[in-house]
Amino acid sequence: MVNRRVFVVGVGMTKFEKPFAKKWDYPDMAREAGQAALGDAGLQYSSIQAAVVSYCYGEPTSGQRAIYELGLTGIPVFNVNNNCSSGSTALMLAKRLIESGTEDCVMALGFEKMEGGLSERYTDRTSPVKRHMAHMTTLGANPDLIQPRMNNMTSDVIKLFVYAGREYLKKYPSAKYEDFVEIAYKNRKQGLNNPNASLPRLPSKDTISKKAVLSYPITFWMSAPTADGSAAAIVCSEDFVKKNGLQGQAIEIKAQHMVTDLPSTFDKSFMDLSGYTMAKIAADKCYKDSGISAQDIDVAEVHDCFSCNELFMYEALKFCDEGNGYRLIRDSTWKQNSNGGEVCVLGNGLVVNPSGGLESKGHPIGATGLAQCFELVNQLRSKCGKRQVDGAKVALQHNFGIGGAAVVTLYGQYSPSFTARL
Repeated sequence: MVNRRVFVVGVGMTKFEKPFAKKWDYPDMAREAGQAALGDAGLQYSSIQAAVVSYCYGEPTSGQRAIYELGLTGIPVFNVNNNCSSGSTALMLAKRLIESGTEDCVMALGFEKMEGGLSERYTDRTSPVKRHMAHMTTLGANPDLIQPRMNNMTSDVIKLFVYAGREYLKKYPSAKYEDFVEIAYKNRKQGLNNPNASLPRLPSKDTISKKAVLSYPITFWMSAPTADGSAAAIVCSEDFVKKNGLQGQAIEIKAQHMVTDLPSTFDKSFMDLSGYTMAKIAADKCYKDSGISAQDIDVAEVHDCFSCNELFMYEALKFCDEGNGYRLIRDSTWKQNSNGGEVCVLGNGLVVNPSGGLESKGHPIGATGLAQCFELVNQLRSKCGKRQVDGAKVALQHNFGIGGAAVVTLYGQYSPSFTARL
């Protein structure tokens, strides 16, 4: 491995839409996001030497059909699928193509046209998440917990995080259900300033807490709705940055790690089954590689498929000590930024999910990881308007998919030479 430095020089995304709300297909989504990323970078598609395309609900080679909307140049196109972490997986593979010296400029493109809720198409063979879902029963989960029952996959995913939330509240009695409510409220409020969010609505805390209860401690308003949409990022080498005069907008990927399932996943914890230890190890590796600490992070996009998972991640990602995540949201304050908006600053000074997170943006699972990248790149460029985190220099991204993969990425502003603390 050459281990060259890797930079994001262009990002783009569509507005995320509720499934079936807009008449468009995945090539339309991909064209819009891809063209936006090229325009952001000031590049022609002919500069792209390879593409990595992520999606879950589509036929083989859908990545080619999507990328062909941008041009027919004969480049390698790699199709990837890693459930909800597919977008970050595409970004990681694009990064590694640059890092290895194989390519100098690669596009990562993610899209999803959802079928409504989560679903499985091939029911005549073993489900890749069957072991995970069966282990819930081993741990004592009630198979009929979610009523009225949705499709099996949607109900099982909700059930997993319901039991993880209950486990956390039991393990740490000082944490309360209301802390999950506050996180959901924070994300909904921050999402009002995101024009790309599919659900920019701010219900009252009472509504979040009491309406549409799926099963304690999760309600509809604490959940990420599925969505349709696309996002893209263009990554390149430092030589490419300099050759094309992109230093002013380049954001470096300082470190990135993926961790898949471990023996602890199938041990005695619903939290581990839902990715806690995987995220913790991935973050630790990123901190070690980069020399950046959790205390250096200014802004983060965390996989808030449910608001309780965001609280778990405060601890897994070392934003605070284990058992103290609830303190960060209780000690948070709303702070006005220089653009006339406001963001929620946690008790440790960090802003999490200024985009509104998955709860407000929506969750087109093949695109979510790249939409997180879009947000953080623009945060470090100070281009996020009313949701801007003033002075943000270092960012962290966490993306998780059951089955399983946790991807953690650290970003920093461009500098000619590496510095551990920016």
